[in-house]
Amino acid sequence: MSLPSRRASEHRRGSGLSSRRPSIDPSRLMPMDRVHQVGGSDDFNVVFIGAGNIMFGSDEGPWNHSFRFEHKLGPRLKVVALIDPAIERATSVLQKKCETFVKSAYQDTRVFKTFEDFVRNMHPRDRPRAIIVGSPPMFRGSTQPGRNIEVQILQHFPGVAMFIEKPIATGPEGEIEEAFRISKMIEDSKTVCSVGYMLRYLKAVQMMKKIIDENQLTVMSTIARYACAYESIAKPDWWDKSRSAGPIIEQGTHFCDLSRYFGGEVEISSVQAHSLEWDENAGHLSRINIDESKIAPENRIPRVTAATWKYESGAVGSFTHVVALQGKNYSCEFEVYADGYSLKLVNPYVQPVLYIRKPGDDNETTIRFGDDDPFFSEVSNLIDIIEDIEEDPEAATILSSYEDAVRTYEFTWAIRKATEKCREERVKMAAEAAKVA
Repeated sequence: MSLPSRRASEHRRGSGLSSRRPSIDPSRLMPMDRVHQVGGSDDFNVVFIGAGNIMFGSDEGPWNHSFRFEHKLGPRLKVVALIDPAIERATSVLQKKCETFVKSAYQDTRVFKTFEDFVRNMHPRDRPRAIIVGSPPMFRGSTQPGRNIEVQILQHFPGVAMFIEKPIATGPEGEIEEAFRISKMIEDSKTVCSVGYMLRYLKAVQMMKKIIDENQLTVMSTIARYACAYESIAKPDWWDKSRSAGPIIEQGTHFCDLSRYFGGEVEISSVQAHSLEWDENAGHLSRINIDESKIAPENRIPRVTAATWKYESGAVGSFTHVVALQGKNYSCEFEVYADGYSLKLVNPYVQPVLYIRKPGDDNETTIRFGDDDPFFSEVSNLIDIIEDIEEDPEAATILSSYEDAVRTYEFTWAIRKATEKCREERVKMAAEAAKVA
């Protein structure tokens, strides 16, 4: 077999952007129990940055990167370092891991408070093959000291693959250009880099892409709706825009990314949005499990955000994010329309269901995906590319490059700014009306 071409290799690695978003044959996205562990006898060294829920799991959701790496790599996995300023928490999670059957992956793991500490004290045999960044987004995506982990990795470990959680940052809007500069650094260095927009790896999403591609469809509209169960969100930072940048940037980013994945690039200047704010009558919430009075009024999050925009293709998109449900279960839907077709994805986070309507039949076909794990698929694809497992360029592909993720980040900021502008105009009009009265 001939080796893949340079263009195919770069496509797999997620380099740059093209008019056609990368995709994977949905039949290749297998659940963990049907995927063989990567063969070989050599250790696969990994560094985990962040010892929180995204890396080691919690009752709040299905995320748990360590679990997926353990399954993909088996006994080859060696976590050489766990980096987190909360040393006690990091030590605690390691102790729990060492009490299980995956002990061999963690028994020699060293804990460091900072990435610089790890670099200074690393033994050559501990050089990582992949660095997984799951620290809070406020500490990445920038070139500023203390928030420039990607730049540090590129400096000290050139060529070492990276996995970065989403969103790539939650810093000030003015730093978006810095994120684009980091993207250029990653691309110029030809570093393998994947960003954790795992919904792109859903079988249902890839089936939607396949239908669009095989029928040569042009997307006319995307419609997204995300209603979170706010009662179960007990992290004060999430409710504070100065810490999390708000629900669109921190949480709704997944659906903004899906919108771009299907609709293409957004005309940023076309974004318009309205919001229901905390101090409006309809914005009162009765079951908040944090003390919102401790958050400055200007930093409290909107209860509803409704946005519309134009894609560069001419298509139209919309997204509504709602902080309204109680209990634990969210309600999320994503629709794509093209000539003769409607594709509706329901409940993508837990038990995805895809409703398909095609020309010639007014009835919808329903397909349920009960055994899908997009978190594993994104990790599995990353490892296969690092290991160069397949010569077939379609076998493993990074679906979200860093540049792609920065564009989603820019888009979410545009929505937030549009809501703030609209609110400012309403407040101004109300003040002028009061003067007249």
